[in-house]
Amino acid sequence: MTVVLISILLLGLGFAGIAIKLLVKKDGKFAGTCASQSPYLNKEGEACSFCGAMPDEQCKKEDDK
Repeated sequence: MTVVLISILLLGLGFAGIAIKLLVKKDGKFAGTCASQSPYLNKEGEACSFCGAMPDEQCKKEDDK
């Protein structure tokens, strides 16, 4: 029972942290969500499957407002 309560508490803290980050960030959005920008996720240099941006380009979905 103690493990369950600790798990729920830690998950709650995680969600609270994400909520606070969204409230504090400008326009309430996450920065760097384009997977092509991460060298760990895109080792072959492929275009992002979400927006089509190449690793050296900015995410194309960030322009849509």
